[in-house]
Amino acid sequence: MEWGLALAILGAALAAGCAGSGSALGVGVAGESGAGVMTEDPGKFGLVLLLQALPGTQGIYGLLVGFFTIMQVGLLGGEPVAVSLEQGMAILFACLPIAIVGYISGYSQGKTSAACIQLIAKRPEETGKAIILPAMVETYAVLALLMSIILLNGISL
Repeated sequence: MEWGLALAILGAALAAGCAGSGSALGVGVAGESGAGVMTEDPGKFGLVLLLQALPGTQGIYGLLVGFFTIMQVGLLGGEPVAVSLEQGMAILFACLPIAIVGYISGYSQGKTSAACIQLIAKRPEETGKAIILPAMVETYAVLALLMSIILLNGISL
C-alpha cells in the first residue's frame, strides 16, 4: 500500500474514531445524570433520552467524513485510486477538523446535556431552554463537519 493511501485511511479513521469517542463519552456522561434523575422520576425518561442523544451526533458527523474519504479514494465499491503522499497528507489534514472538534464538542455537549438533565429534574417547564444549551455546542461540530467536507471536496485525485 502506498503512503498517500495509508494517510487518507488514517484521516478517515481519525474522523470516525475521534468524533465517535467524543460522542460515546458525551452520551455516557449524560446517561449517568439521566439515570440519577429517573430514579426519582421515571416519567422524565423521554426528556432525558432526548438530551442524552444530542451528543451522539458528532459520531455521525465523523462517520460521514470517514465514508466520504474512503469513497473519494475508491475503497468503497471500487478500485483504490493512486494517492500521492501530498494528496494523502491533504486528506488527513482535511479530516482533522471533525476529528478534533467532534471529540471535544461531543464530550462538552454531554456535560452540558447532563447539567440540563438536572435542570429539567427540578424545573420541567424549562425543557426548551434545556435543549437549546447543548444545541449551542453542536454548532461547532456542524462547522467542523462543513470545513472537513469543503477541504475534502477541494482535493483532486
